[in-house]
Amino acid sequence: MYELIAALFAMLFLILLLMYRNLRSRFRELSFRNRSLSSRFGKMAEQFMPLLESYPYDKRNFRFIGNPIDGIQFEKDRIVLVEFKTSGSKLSATQKRIRDLVSRGKVYFEEIRIR
Repeated sequence: MYELIAALFAMLFLILLLMYRNLRSRFRELSFRNRSLSSRFGKMAEQFMPLLESYPYDKRNFRFIGNPIDGIQFEKDRIVLVEFKTSGSKLSATQKRIRDLVSRGKVYFEEIRIR
């Protein structure tokens, strides 16, 4: 009798363990999909950001680049490198490096003639 109860508990434990592993795997997959969709939405949305009324510059003077920054805004008195962020997203290491180079005045204009 005790062997039967022990065997049933062992089977129940194995079933619960398999269910837990399956649920954990599905959760990871859904979490990855959610991050992927969020990233794709962000990539699409950043192309339309200059069209929003809250965009502080003349949208006709914005040029989309996409990577490593979203774009460049050309104003009469300055040129602005623009990176759009939504929610809790943060600057990448490359974007931080670009920001720091701009802060240190390490941005130049160079004319290159091809012959």
